[in-house]
Amino acid sequence: MSDDTGLALGQKVLAAQPFNALVGARLTRFADGRATLEVDIRDELRQQNGVLHGGVLSYAADNALTFAAGAAVGTGVMTAGFSIDYLRPGVGVLLRADAEVVRAGRSRVVCRCDLVTVAADGTESLCAVAQGSVSVLEPRARD
Repeated sequence: MSDDTGLALGQKVLAAQPFNALVGARLTRFADGRATLEVDIRDELRQQNGVLHGGVLSYAADNALTFAAGAAVGTGVMTAGFSIDYLRPGVGVLLRADAEVVRAGRSRVVCRCDLVTVAADGTESLCAVAQGSVSVLEPRARD
């Protein structure tokens, strides 16, 4: 499967989840055990102090971790659990969650994720990190 074919499949899976449309998430990478999810930061996603709500960061980490696992073992996966550490307030115009597989087993996949905000001038700031495990529900068919 080419990278473009894989990305199209990942985007189809993302589109099948109505909550993603509410948040406005985009999948920009889905290949080789890696996934990138992007969300434009807008007022509806901020908390009372004007920074990105922690729930949006958690959402992005959860989905990016699971999509990275799906890029390694197939799309029949579901989050088993994850932890997130908030490092600094999320400010900027874009949130990018970059996740990668650490180890892919037959029934569990362990992944990690960096959550970066991007300012209008292009400056990036690491605002959270996450790690999680993903259950494999439907193993990928062997070629």
